[in-house]
Amino acid sequence: MKESKSLCPVNQYLEIFGDKWTLLIIRDIMFDGKRYFNEIRESDEKIASNILTDRLNKLEKSGVILKTRDIKHKQKNIYTLTKTGIDLMPIIIAMSEWSLNHRKVSDKDRIHVSNLIKGGKALQNKMSAALLEEFESISKN
Repeated sequence: MKESKSLCPVNQYLEIFGDKWTLLIIRDIMFDGKRYFNEIRESDEKIASNILTDRLNKLEKSGVILKTRDIKHKQKNIYTLTKTGIDLMPIIIAMSEWSLNHRKVSDKDRIHVSNLIKGGKALQNKMSAALLEEFESISKN
């Protein structure tokens, strides 16, 4: 991995997540249960294949996701959040809450994010535990 521009905490975060696509990929894995390349590629934002490949590789190298072979389909990879990736949940929810308050969002997303906010820490802990269980199960194989 390349040398960081600085050791500033904000810069360190932006080195990994400071582009248009990376947090959307994490969102799809975290909240939409997408695990395969084509599932992520077909999101509403329509990320190009070459950009998706680049961001998935970057996230894997950064320890945010784990890429494993699908035992049922040997040509497919499964992308799973690591503990490091799961720890982004409160940040993504907070950013989504900001958008509810300051930007135009779809009714469907407004309901989804409102439910995440209303569920509070208890819901986040439940969701994080399920993602962590999935990660631990996959990483043992």
